[in-house]
Amino acid sequence: MNISYYDFTNLPDDAQYDMVLNQGRMINENTISNTRYVLYELSFFSVEIIYSITKNRISGKNIFMNKSAYAV
Repeated sequence: MNISYYDFTNLPDDAQYDMVLNQGRMINENTISNTRYVLYELSFFSVEIIYSITKNRISGKNIFMNKSAYAV
């Protein structure tokens, strides 16, 4: 399913996490200290989900536009 960056950012947080985890393609994963960063590709943008290892839960996210997807 393709969704625009704008439509994605207007979804509630729970819906964003659900969409990324179920439909996103994991690109990279990195662990620093007690935090795990996982980068997913979804449509024409990427979403980084930040996990707190000590609390065993998602602690945040960052959304990045993939500008190369719009290059001609």
